[in-house]
Amino acid sequence: MSAHLMSLHRCCQRSALLLVARRPWSSSSVSSPPPLHTRLLLYLTQRFYDVEMLLRWQSQLKRRKIQKKNVYYSYTQRFHGAYIAAAYYILSIKGGFRYVDQTDWFRPNQRGKFSWDFMNHKDTHLEEVDMSYTVINYSGLQNLEGQRSLRTLSLRGCSEVDDWFLARLHMFQDSLEELDISHCPRITTGGLAALRNLKGLRRLDISSLPGISTPGLIIILLEEMLPLCQIIANGYDHNLRPEEGEEKKHTQAQR
Repeated sequence: MSAHLMSLHRCCQRSALLLVARRPWSSSSVSSPPPLHTRLLLYLTQRFYDVEMLLRWQSQLKRRKIQKKNVYYSYTQRFHGAYIAAAYYILSIKGGFRYVDQTDWFRPNQRGKFSWDFMNHKDTHLEEVDMSYTVINYSGLQNLEGQRSLRTLSLRGCSEVDDWFLARLHMFQDSLEELDISHCPRITTGGLAALRNLKGLRRLDISSLPGISTPGLIIILLEEMLPLCQIIANGYDHNLRPEEGEEKKHTQAQR
């Protein structure tokens, strides 16, 4: 049970007991029902574990849906090839892609429907993939394995992209030139260190990563690891030490 739920439970339980204890003990109080707010607190105390179980069940259901969307399409790869399987996976989770030597992008519409014309490109490599704001995760990345011509990959705002995901991007080390991992809440400094394997990167966007505490220092380290790469880092207070931000706020408060 999470700490905030336990705290809420103890608060409701304590309040209900105090309210009941304050009621005067008399023959009339035995027959009269307790006040509405007391009954409400007692009800919440009794139903607390039911609510917690419901929240836990909703969380598990959400995780199952994400895992289902990131299933490995081994059957499709076996009968239609790696490129068709990768294209179908991308479209199925509302991503988009562009084939090599083509200008048109394949994308689903707002309802998630898409054209099946990509089936006519069985032997065509994927060059650009846009998975922004999708639920792609570490398991789903396996569907993109074998895309040796992938130059651009956008993972902007992907809630399931984490450090393990970044460590697996080494499969694109011979082709990937542009990578956008901005606004991904689960990425930390340790995950960014794994990008040293992508020696061919020419553009890296790490803007607005909440898991980065010292963006100034991280940018310096990335520039040393990837000297030919342009680092894009917006949405930060570029401090070398996390204490600098606190000292600045304290100085401004004194003024």
